[in-house]
Amino acid sequence: MTSVEFKIPRKLIEVALPLDAINTASAREKSIRHGHPSTLHLWWARRPLAAARAVLFAQLVNDPGFQHGAGFRYGMNKADAANERQRLFKILEDLVIWENSGNEEVLERARCEIRRSWREVCELNKDHPDAATLFDENKIPAFHDPFAGGGAIPLEANRLGLESHATDLNPVAVLINKAMIEIPTKFAGTPPVHPRSENEKFQSEPTWLGTSGLAEDIRYYGSWVKDEAKKRIGHLYPEVEITKDHVRERPDLKKYLGKSLTVIAWAWARTVKSPNPAFADVQVPLAASFLLGTKPGKEAYIEPIIERGGYRFQVKTGKPKNKNASRGTKATGSGSSFLCLMSGSPMPFEYLREEGKAGRIGTRLMALVLEGERERVYLSPTPEMESIARSAIPEDVPDTELPKKALGFRVQEYGMSRWRHLFTLRQLTALTTFSNLVQEVRERIRLDAVASGRGRDNSSVSALEYANAIVTYLAFGIDRTANYCSMACTWHSGVKYETVTSTFGRHTVPMTWDFAESNPFSDASGNWLSGINWIASTLKTLPTVTHGFATQADAASQSNSNLKVVSTDPPYYDNIGYADLSDFFYIWLRRTLNQVFPTLLAAPGVPKAEELIATPFRHGGKEQAEAFFLDGMTKAMTQIANQAHPAFPVSIYYAFKQSETDKTDGTVSTGWITFLDAIIRSGFAITGTWPIRTELVGNLKKNIGALASSIVIVCRKRNTNAGVISRKDFLRELNAVMPEAVEAMTAGRGEVAPVAPVDLSQALIGPGMAVFSKYAAVLEANGDAMTVKSALSLINRFVAEEDFDTDTQFCLGWFSDHGWEFGKFGDADVLARAKGTSVEGLRAGGVVESIGSTLRLLPSTELPEDWTPESDSRSSVWELLHHMIRRLHVDGESGPGEILSKASSNSEIIRTLAYRLNTLCEREGWSQDAANYNSLILAWDSIELAAQAAGYTGTQISLFSETKSETEAPKKKTRKKI
Repeated sequence: MTSVEFKIPRKLIEVALPLDAINTASAREKSIRHGHPSTLHLWWARRPLAAARAVLFAQLVNDPGFQHGAGFRYGMNKADAANERQRLFKILEDLVIWENSGNEEVLERARCEIRRSWREVCELNKDHPDAATLFDENKIPAFHDPFAGGGAIPLEANRLGLESHATDLNPVAVLINKAMIEIPTKFAGTPPVHPRSENEKFQSEPTWLGTSGLAEDIRYYGSWVKDEAKKRIGHLYPEVEITKDHVRERPDLKKYLGKSLTVIAWAWARTVKSPNPAFADVQVPLAASFLLGTKPGKEAYIEPIIERGGYRFQVKTGKPKNKNASRGTKATGSGSSFLCLMSGSPMPFEYLREEGKAGRIGTRLMALVLEGERERVYLSPTPEMESIARSAIPEDVPDTELPKKALGFRVQEYGMSRWRHLFTLRQLTALTTFSNLVQEVRERIRLDAVASGRGRDNSSVSALEYANAIVTYLAFGIDRTANYCSMACTWHSGVKYETVTSTFGRHTVPMTWDFAESNPFSDASGNWLSGINWIASTLKTLPTVTHGFATQADAASQSNSNLKVVSTDPPYYDNIGYADLSDFFYIWLRRTLNQVFPTLLAAPGVPKAEELIATPFRHGGKEQAEAFFLDGMTKAMTQIANQAHPAFPVSIYYAFKQSETDKTDGTVSTGWITFLDAIIRSGFAITGTWPIRTELVGNLKKNIGALASSIVIVCRKRNTNAGVISRKDFLRELNAVMPEAVEAMTAGRGEVAPVAPVDLSQALIGPGMAVFSKYAAVLEANGDAMTVKSALSLINRFVAEEDFDTDTQFCLGWFSDHGWEFGKFGDADVLARAKGTSVEGLRAGGVVESIGSTLRLLPSTELPEDWTPESDSRSSVWELLHHMIRRLHVDGESGPGEILSKASSNSEIIRTLAYRLNTLCEREGWSQDAANYNSLILAWDSIELAAQAAGYTGTQISLFSETKSETEAPKKKTRKKI
């Protein structure tokens, strides 16, 4: 490309977004299952389609506001631009609604806007020397996602009319993307090839629109696989006839007398030998719960009956008489292990680990779950049922090793060293049988395709390609079955649902002590045919308007982004070990599809050494892991920056768990700041930052580190001729840019709320960082380059009046919206990132508490009484102020005076915060809080005298992230609460 500058208008995503509409649709989508691509194949932390679709649309459509650049003018005056934005917002708001995912009228309106914007850009650049290559108005540039993962972003690019390219290092991700954007388009509009019944032949032929023909064949051949599997291994899953003996013991079973009921699941407990010498030959159960059913009036539970030196399990109905049934044989107390059923002797986890590594952990059948008439029927186990389960003899089982260490893995500590150890013999037999049959049905499909006219002879490539496509989806059916068919699955005895849970309820492989073995031939959770139907239903919702391509590539060295639109969701920093987790599915995909994708599935496991996550045990320590991640991510971002089409910004999802990594020198360094720095170092200039709720907040109540939101970072390649400016010039430019940005994000709150108050701090980082990052460097007075952290502090002044530390800025913003009440953890996470801190750090700073998926500020009455400034390594102005209020009520002026004597350098800013909060509380009508702050203000002179009298001569307490006063910064009016 030549060095002549392009004439590129800003895109909508660089100016304003209707975040509330996007966030509402994204959150709602998490509860949608039927037809959603997430049901095609499991992937961890997949972006909501609504968010991906909205970001792409705004990334492709020009903002209507007036703008000018090198030799061009574009756009409208403020009033007209505001009206035009609202029209575009309405298109976007309709676009993100789940029910409109297949609404061609809504989608076409969006595509028309994308095409219109592209034509305008082409017109502006028609005289550019590279116009023929870069600006063909009849061909919108293709799309690329170098970290394609679960495929949400490439899928939505396809839906919006772009040729979509998805690459990933992980072969499981590549297959998911092939199934979503490549295969559907290749076979769109084709009829099914399976042989039809005589009745079907005489019926009028339907029109096989989109992927409906593919879906029909998936159902047909999936059903054939089930029927054949049942012939081969059905004896391992016998029905249970309800006999007179059953009824005699359980009168509630009378209505089923003489009937054979299908077993839905078998409830098992792991066992170890009793540590008590008197019962050394007894394998005692490790059961976390004996509850089976908890619906009112239909309760059922397991009762262990000790007899003849051993025990047996008996299922009983009604509420358990033993109140300990809900915890099985677990000992009381958080983190406790188990008690020996026979003797009550404790069995610590160390003992269980020793038994596991010695191969002495066994299993014992506790109960049977049967399908009744609109109910679950629970029966006591029999030796025959246990014997049948143990009689299974699996053949050709994948024998890949589990990783020695992996994020979220616990099973290796208990002697489970290979993936096959996660399955029972019967489960392995079922999965290998389904795998064998999917391989067998491939030839059947090919012959049926030839017979239907898809090919002229037995060597027809098109017929074979079609067979390969169908068996790819059937192999996904095996993965769906495996997810509900491992020893990591448990029985959920909830009031609403009584069912088998999946292996991956979380992105971990936990150690489960009692587990539920599902029946793949039943009609309940985890059955084979249900999984196939989910896949077929999802397939029918996938777009086929443009072609898609999925290939394996390393993001740090790929060349696929060349002259393409790029949006991507990089791996979480250290939250999810995608490669290690996906081996669970890879072993079955490789066994089943190795002839279909011989190159992609050649290795025994998923590539791990190159995976861009920070895993200390893989790279020799925490610091080395962080260096590996940042170096690799910088290389990946550099590849994108150097290749992406210059007419469009790049959007990058940041969704790493916020943590604080350096407090040794009194500063705070967050992953957010580090990632921004990596992007800038790769050659990007940041032009937008948007908080979007993309994660399942409900998981937060399990305290597993789930994320409530993503930050979408919008960036363009920085001009190679970018110069350097002084701090003073940087501030002058901020003063010119930020007020207009605030107006664009907050105007029109009557009909449209582009940016809610809780998101404003984060959103305003975008235009501020656009000023900072477009230069090669911003120089401080001493000649050093300004850091990203310092730049963020200056940008934050446009929503935070005084130069408070980052924790105090968070508390002030949170208090103005929530007072002392609980708010959403996700909102707190967004605000904390914007302020350069983290929820983790705020907890460590003693100013907040989080319970479940909520968070609140701690009022002065709940602060610890034994706190002193010198004992606190992380004091903020907020914390100092509220401890002073607490001491004022208890000790009079001497109490806060003692605190101030040890933090006198912060005296003026503490009092400034008190004034600020007093004004806010009076405005909001929070009289008691206003009185507290007013009391401190009125007593301030006396408090300062008490501080002097205290005569503290030790080291003065300074704030952990105190920033210097900036005289050039504008004095902003306090933003009113909206």
